[in-house]
Amino acid sequence: MLMISIPVTTASRSYEVLIGSGLLERAGEHLGKLLENRRAFVVTVAPVRRRWAKVLLRSLSTAGIATDLLEMPNGERAKRLSTLEKLADKLVKQGADRGITLIALGGGVVGDVTGFLASIYMRGVDVIQIPTTVLAQVDAAIGGKTGVNLVSGKNLLGTFHQPRAVLIDPAVLDTLPSREYRAGLYESLKCGILGDAGLFRLFEDRHREILDRDPVVIEKVIADSVRLKASIVSSDEREGGLRQVLNFGHTIGHALEAETKYTQLLHGEAVAWGMIAATHIALSLGKLDSVTAGRITNSVIGFGKLPRMKFQTASIVKRLRSDKKTRQGKVHFIIPREIGKVEITSDVPEAIISAAMDEIRQLARN
Repeated sequence: MLMISIPVTTASRSYEVLIGSGLLERAGEHLGKLLENRRAFVVTVAPVRRRWAKVLLRSLSTAGIATDLLEMPNGERAKRLSTLEKLADKLVKQGADRGITLIALGGGVVGDVTGFLASIYMRGVDVIQIPTTVLAQVDAAIGGKTGVNLVSGKNLLGTFHQPRAVLIDPAVLDTLPSREYRAGLYESLKCGILGDAGLFRLFEDRHREILDRDPVVIEKVIADSVRLKASIVSSDEREGGLRQVLNFGHTIGHALEAETKYTQLLHGEAVAWGMIAATHIALSLGKLDSVTAGRITNSVIGFGKLPRMKFQTASIVKRLRSDKKTRQGKVHFIIPREIGKVEITSDVPEAIISAAMDEIRQLARN
């Protein structure tokens, strides 16, 4: 069966992202050498455990890999230090030493928490990412960013800890609920807007097939998204410059998530609203033409109605000031200049930010 291999080359580690339908069933074949003579702990959540854990554990067992299963709470609200502590205590009680490997089986939350745990448990152990959601497959599992949330903001505590490998099986997406599937597509659409005009056109031209989960089209969407992110991460591992563009839609998106206490929006939905807001900001600053702004906004809302939110603009602006991308009190926005090109700007008047928030509030009512 055809397997796509995409390299990620960073100063701290080089590894492969493997993409292929049915890969989960053959995980042991590909991880055998990496995990030779190592004990593995699979970290997952209940919905993923019920559907996919047996498939993975069977494959690892066939390859002679000793594996234990650790379960963590499901959902964004589990991205807390308390979750890390509980998982670490379980590892200690099960005799996990510095030679273990953690395997993250799940979506972005599982990947972020497991990666963070791997980076600090006994001062660092290996981690392998096996993402099971669109969002994690096209974004969260690649690049080594880990993190947990504070009440005051998203991902304010975290590390960079590159995985040993990333295994992506598009077939597991067939069981995703429709809302979660669509939420992940926004992260891939983001890649098209910021750096791959061809990927953006794929979203425009093959819209129905993407929504219908056509396996050939979806595999291309995933692979093109991963290639873009792998290229950017390989050039800028720790977000010193170029990698910042991957935060397109995230500045306001993260503020919306925190303001709504992570209960009203999935992460991808928050990013979708954030992309619309950033597009409105670019248009207001005269850095984007109205036709392109319309294409971006229509592509975002074309995947279905986004959830309504209750927020105060003043509270969002306050949260923006504590965003981890803020430097010396200046909020940095990633704004589109054209399809496939964005720029970083910090000179955004508060009135324009407020107008962008009014714009998404109005769209949410429609």
